[in-house]
Amino acid sequence: MNNAQLNELKDKYVAKGAASPATAFADRAKNAELWDADGNRFIDFAGGIGVLNIGHCHPKVVQAVKDQLDKVMHTCQTVMPYEGYVKVAEKLAAITPVRGEAKVMLANSGAEALENAVKIARAATGRNNVICFDGGYHGRTFMTMAMNGKVAPYASDFGTMPGCVFRAGYPVAEHGISEEEAVRRLKMVLKTDANPKDTAAIVLEPVLGEGGFYPAPQSFLEKIREICDEHGILMIVDEVQSGFGRTGKMFAIEHSGVKPDLMTMAKSMAAGMPISAVVGTAEHMDASGGNSLGGTYSGSPVSCAATLAVMEVFEEEDILAKSQALGDKLAKRFAQWASDFDAVVHPRNLGSMAAFELNGKDGQPAPDLAAALCKRAREQGLILLSCGMFGNTIRFLMPVTIEDKVLEEGLDIVEQNLKALVGSEAAATA
Repeated sequence: MNNAQLNELKDKYVAKGAASPATAFADRAKNAELWDADGNRFIDFAGGIGVLNIGHCHPKVVQAVKDQLDKVMHTCQTVMPYEGYVKVAEKLAAITPVRGEAKVMLANSGAEALENAVKIARAATGRNNVICFDGGYHGRTFMTMAMNGKVAPYASDFGTMPGCVFRAGYPVAEHGISEEEAVRRLKMVLKTDANPKDTAAIVLEPVLGEGGFYPAPQSFLEKIREICDEHGILMIVDEVQSGFGRTGKMFAIEHSGVKPDLMTMAKSMAAGMPISAVVGTAEHMDASGGNSLGGTYSGSPVSCAATLAVMEVFEEEDILAKSQALGDKLAKRFAQWASDFDAVVHPRNLGSMAAFELNGKDGQPAPDLAAALCKRAREQGLILLSCGMFGNTIRFLMPVTIEDKVLEEGLDIVEQNLKALVGSEAAATA
């Protein structure tokens, strides 16, 4: 079927809240390139929102999935366990920088991982409250919607959110929140809303994802660790988007040296197959009773096979070094754009988790400009995403394995459209 026919079916049968506004349908893909149902080629700077750090259809992952399909597709691991689940658990326990000996549970999505991390924290502490941060994003289930630090579009239409969730400020200097102010606000939350003796966990992303790709300062993460230790609160780090090599380390928290009690991960963990995990200190992970964690498809055999293959690819192809090198290339190009275009501000990256912002002539966030850039790029064969509290951040999540030629082609499209949209502004100030 072609794009037009598929769009007719989408409009007729797919719920509006779940339907993509995009009109091109993916037909096949390889590494950082996609072809739609009409045969049009796209360069992918989105990676399925950070899922494809090793690219579309990596041959090793594809083969692992095919091999597993010939053996076992499903049993439900709580009914009849299988090798893949325990091997993935072994690998994750070895590489995840949590405190002490680690244990693992597998789930299907990032939101499920966060839900279960909260369950585990509550079981381990006997407390209810959870503290999260402005700009944070943790999922679309009810508990994670309550935890998100941004209402629209995630929780606008769905009524009352679960209680016992409180929010502090995330340190983003560009938003007027210094590290000192963020710490002050967190301490105030513990005084005014979430009594420490009733607080199970503090949950944060070491690099905001949907909130705009802002890395938390090391000293801030260290302060969170100190506050958690002082009050017996568990520190939960959400690495769903920042994990599996995006920042030049396997996990972004490794840049700080801070060790949380629990970590969540998903997205690039299996290069496109649905899987997620909670990894944590063994005593916390074992706090709840038997059969209290899991689900019908949690840690499916096929997804586990993909995860094990991804881990092999990381070692064989030195993905972490490639991520850092990609980040260096992006930082260099961003710096040039910030020099050439007044609208391009606050370029930043941690490894290849990279972004810049677009402001108007008045210096205020320009979400319409960001939307126009993404729209024009898509029309010219480049998939590009915006994000951020004000919708003016352009984020880059292309596969770490992207070929240099394809990378430069995509960056050139961004540059050409910046010239078209704000070039006169740059020229006027030259």
